[in-house]
Amino acid sequence: MKHDQSPSPNELYQEFLKHLEDLKNKAEALDLKAKYLGKNGIFSIILKDLKDAAIEVKKEIGQQCNEYKNQIEDLIRSKLDELELQEINRSLAEDWVDITLKNSNLDRGLTAAGYHPMTIVQREIEDIFTSMGFLILDGPYIEDDYHNFTALNTPADHPARDMTDTFWFKNTTEGKQRLHKYLLRTHTSTIQIRGMETYSPPFKFVGPGKVFRCERTDASHEVVFHQIEGMIVDKGISVSNLIYFMKTLLQEIFRREIEVRLRPGFFPFVEPGFELDVKCLICQGNGCSVCKQSGWLELLPCGMVHPNVLREGGIDPKIYQGLAFGLGLDRLTMMRYVIDDVRLINSGDLRFISQFKSY
Repeated sequence: MKHDQSPSPNELYQEFLKHLEDLKNKAEALDLKAKYLGKNGIFSIILKDLKDAAIEVKKEIGQQCNEYKNQIEDLIRSKLDELELQEINRSLAEDWVDITLKNSNLDRGLTAAGYHPMTIVQREIEDIFTSMGFLILDGPYIEDDYHNFTALNTPADHPARDMTDTFWFKNTTEGKQRLHKYLLRTHTSTIQIRGMETYSPPFKFVGPGKVFRCERTDASHEVVFHQIEGMIVDKGISVSNLIYFMKTLLQEIFRREIEVRLRPGFFPFVEPGFELDVKCLICQGNGCSVCKQSGWLELLPCGMVHPNVLREGGIDPKIYQGLAFGLGLDRLTMMRYVIDDVRLINSGDLRFISQFKSY
C-alpha cells in the first residue's frame, strides 16, 4: 500500500463512523471491527506497510493509526453495549406477561406469599450470630468422603457411620475394593472442616444449609432438612462458653424463656458431647407425634471439638480448644411457628407459605 496514494487514516476513520451509524446488530458490529482492526484489517495493513516508509512517515502515520484504532475500539465497545441493551428491551417487550391477569394465585383467592418461614428463621439466626462476631460460611452439597466423615473423626471402619443413612454416588473401584467417594452431605459439619482449612485461629463461624439423609419420613423427619452448625476455636475455650452461647441463641430466637435440658450425647467429632432438648412447644410437654410422645424435642447437639478433628483442620489441640454446636433449623422453625408436621416445610403449598410475614 503506497501511502501517498491511499486514503489517509483520518479519511478511513470518517468512513468507519459512517458505517457505525448503520449497524443493526452485534454481528455487524463485530464484522466492522474486524474490517478495520482485525489481523488483516485496514489499519493493521497500514501499520505493516510502514516498515518500508521513511522515519518521518512512520512517526506521523503510525501515531495517527494507533490513535484511531483506540477510538474505534472504544466506539465498537459502546455500540455493542447499546445493541445488547436494545435486544434486552425488545425481548422484554415481546415476552412481558401481566401477572395480575386472571387465573393467577391472587385471582384464586391466595394471598401474596412472603418469605418461607425457614428463610425467616435462618436469616434471624444469621443476624444474631453476626452481631456476636461470627462469620457466615457456606459449603458444597455434594461432598467427598473425607470432609463428610474421615476428617470428623469417623474413619471408614467407625461404627458411627451406621448412624447416618447416606445418599452415595456411583461407586469407584480400586483393585478389588469398591469405594464410595462422593455423597450428598449428611450434615453441615463439613463446613467446619472447610472453615478450619481456610482460617487460622482464633475464629468463630456458623454454616447453615441443606443436608440429605435416607430417612423414613414422619411428622418430625424428612429426607431433605436444614441445619446450622457453628464452631469457636481459641485458647482457653471451655464448656461454660458453650452453655453461654446456647442460652443466648435460644433466648434471641424464641424471645422468651423456654424450658431446656442438657444431657450427655455421643458424636464422634466432639468430646465431651451433649444433647440440648427443649420442651415441646407444640404440645406444651404433654406428648405429641412431633416429640414422639416424650414431651421433649432434640434441638441442639453440641460439645467440645475432638482433638482429632482439630488436627485434621491443621490446628494444634495442645494450644487451641474448640466448641461446636448444631441446630436443626426445621425443628426450630416448627417450634417457633407451632408447625405440627415437618413435611409442610418442603411441600411448596402456597396456602402454607402465605401465612408468614416477610423477613
